[in-house]
Amino acid sequence: MASYSKRIEALRIHSPLARSFREGLLPLLRELLPFDAACCTSVDPITLLSTGAMTEEGIEPIHSKLFELEYGADDIHAYHLLASTQPSIASLQLATEGQPEQSIRYRTILEPAGFIDELRAALTDDGACWGFLTLFRSAHAPPFEQHELDRIADIAPVIARALRTYTLTVPEAASHKLAQQEPALLVLDDALAPHYVNGIADEWLAYLREWEQLPESSMPRPLQAVCAKAAAALGSEARTTVRIPDGTYLTLRAIRLDDRRGEAGRYGIAVQFELAKPSEILPLLAKAYALTSREMEVAELIFRGSSTKEIAAKLHISAYTVQDHLKSIFDKTNVNSRRELLWQLFTRFALD
Repeated sequence: MASYSKRIEALRIHSPLARSFREGLLPLLRELLPFDAACCTSVDPITLLSTGAMTEEGIEPIHSKLFELEYGADDIHAYHLLASTQPSIASLQLATEGQPEQSIRYRTILEPAGFIDELRAALTDDGACWGFLTLFRSAHAPPFEQHELDRIADIAPVIARALRTYTLTVPEAASHKLAQQEPALLVLDDALAPHYVNGIADEWLAYLREWEQLPESSMPRPLQAVCAKAAAALGSEARTTVRIPDGTYLTLRAIRLDDRRGEAGRYGIAVQFELAKPSEILPLLAKAYALTSREMEVAELIFRGSSTKEIAAKLHISAYTVQDHLKSIFDKTNVNSRRELLWQLFTRFALD
């Protein structure tokens, strides 16, 4: 498996964007084991919502249904559960001992689409999930076997590390011009058809479709995910933060619009696009650098200009402990001073 790990790393080095990496990954995986269709998704490690996906023919027609079921019903190996288990990989046939009809997903989506088995892998590294990989086999193919799951399990951390690096790549240009304008707003019905779209939202939709190479009839995957989550969230806001190609962090917020009597979804789902706030970006960077929660607290106080003595007082720890945390942070972020750290974590991402 070492050769495949090296090839995945080489693919990452030669792929400037997460999308091009995902596209190049699937042919490589086909050399490792056969499958009839696939979907590779990057996710926000904080919310586990999609930040972009590569789907093959046969999956796109059922993609929105899979989103809806993922957040709207309990089913075998839901990704938000799989991401917190070890190993973070499973197949329907093996999990159900040859009775996949136990799964709502199988009965209502996969079997009608002609698929007999599904392999799911949550792509985790250093305790954070950076993507989902789903492989499908049609009725004419045999189910996945344990040794095939083991092959994917061996390289899953390598894929996760590759996806993780795209969170930290230095922007090649200034923030996207759309992000410098007013927040974008759209209201969608349950089928994700627009009720209302302001001008800037329309531009964002066009940009995200172009980025994911989707037709005008399709909704961008991050939008599908955040809407599916909002539809199942019983009035709570759903959110995902997406890194777009120029380095801008974009936050999508969605909430279901209930009527005054509490009738769910009567007025659809409202979605807002806006430039991500530092409080939304910093947790992503902390995950990408594998900072501990305490190290992130120290980094945030450095960002606010606190001295070692002030950090110690605010966190109720000694100055020596602060210095230990600083050394660990410097090692993880490959810097040698507070000034370099501020650039590494904040300035280069244009955080105010």
